[in-house]
Amino acid sequence: MNELIESDVQELDRLRDLASSISSSQFSDMPHSASRNTEAPFVKYVGRIIEMEQKIKSEIDRYVDLQNEIRETINKLKNNDEKLLLRYKYIFFMTWEEVAEKMNVSMRTVHRIHGNALNNLQVPK
Repeated sequence: MNELIESDVQELDRLRDLASSISSSQFSDMPHSASRNTEAPFVKYVGRIIEMEQKIKSEIDRYVDLQNEIRETINKLKNNDEKLLLRYKYIFFMTWEEVAEKMNVSMRTVHRIHGNALNNLQVPK
C-alpha cells in the first residue's frame, strides 16, 4: 500500500509540473468570439490535482489505520520474539536477512519463529 501511495504522489507531482509548465493565456486587443475560452490552460489541471490530493489523503488514512490494526494484532502475541520478528518484517519492512541480523539468530531460526508466530496469530475478521 505504501508503494501505491508513493506512485500516486509521483503522479500528483507530474500533474503539478504539467500545470505549472503550461503557458498563460494570450490576451490581445483583437476582438474575439464571446464563446472563446479565455480560461488559462492550467485551470483544467487544478481539479485533477485536488482530486489526486484527496485520493492520496484517503489512502494515507487507510494505510495508517491498517498499520495500527497490524500493530494491535501483533501485540496480542504472547511470545516476545514472535512479536519482534513480525514487527521487523511487517511494520518496518525489513528483509529476512535484516531480521536475522537484528535478532542475532540464523535464517533457519527466523523462519521457525515466523512460522510459530503465524500459527499463534489471530487475524481479525
